[in-house]
Amino acid sequence: MRPFNYSNAGEPATAIATVSANPGAKFLGGGTNLVDLMKEDVMHPSALVDITRLKLADVAKTATGVTIGGTATNSFTANHELIRKNYPLLSMAILAGASAQIRNMATNGGNLNQRTRCTYFYDVNLPCNKREPGSGCGALKGVNRNHAIFGWSEKCVAVYPSDMAIALAALDAVVHVEGNNNVKRTINFADFHRLPGDTPEKDNNLKPGELILSIELPANDFAERSYYLKIRERSSYAFALVSVAAAMALEGNRIKQVRIALGGVAHKPWRASVAEKWLIGKEATETNFRAAAEVELKNARPLEHNKFKVAMAQKAIARALQGAMQGGEYGLEG
Repeated sequence: MRPFNYSNAGEPATAIATVSANPGAKFLGGGTNLVDLMKEDVMHPSALVDITRLKLADVAKTATGVTIGGTATNSFTANHELIRKNYPLLSMAILAGASAQIRNMATNGGNLNQRTRCTYFYDVNLPCNKREPGSGCGALKGVNRNHAIFGWSEKCVAVYPSDMAIALAALDAVVHVEGNNNVKRTINFADFHRLPGDTPEKDNNLKPGELILSIELPANDFAERSYYLKIRERSSYAFALVSVAAAMALEGNRIKQVRIALGGVAHKPWRASVAEKWLIGKEATETNFRAAAEVELKNARPLEHNKFKVAMAQKAIARALQGAMQGGEYGLEG
């Protein structure tokens, strides 16, 4: 690990000003991803600004839903009564991720900012446009079993690793951020993360120095019918080959609203909008769930080693929707 300066911030404005003034500085929350990347020499910030003492760790009810603080830990968020009662999909997704020890440290803002676990990104001896723009994408023609089937470009085929963010995508969350000089703005979750395009080094649409203050969860009718399915190679401490966050609201047995988001398949949480549109107004049956999944996956572009993800994602969507119908807990398959 290379030398760096370290400081604590007592107010958001102080942290933001420090990071904005130094292109090499980074915010430090739980450090569960950033510190690992520093140890591997993938990232080497010149300064870390500790934001864990900022008063941004609340989970609170609002007139339009619930907000969760940017520095609140994943464990605190997942187990909070407001989240478990009103947004069980988010609880399920968070609890499917990492390990209890990591969830106790990891912050919500850090979770959104975590970087890909692509082996080519982590190995500084291999080419990776995300780590070193212009060096090439080693995974494109290399070992790409764990990589994208949607939205990839010739520059990058990596996938985004978060479980929490997949649920936030399905819940139409909104991210509240603050930049230098007290400039605040909101980002719809669908616009927060990026597809790789020609700039895979840019994971999201945060501006330099912007800090995540909170994440807003709009009120919805999905609490009774939500499900998170995660398929992975082992039952603990593994990232998803494919994951699905599914939620729906019914009128009788017909689907009034439905939300489906996929993980492990793209450079950002992948909203299954084609399947969602196909399902509106139809009966909530396993046959229709399978048909919707098939329609969504027609647009998949698998790579040489991950063609299995197409069939896996189809089955996972159908199973997650069936799980949502039954109002079950999250499912893990290793």
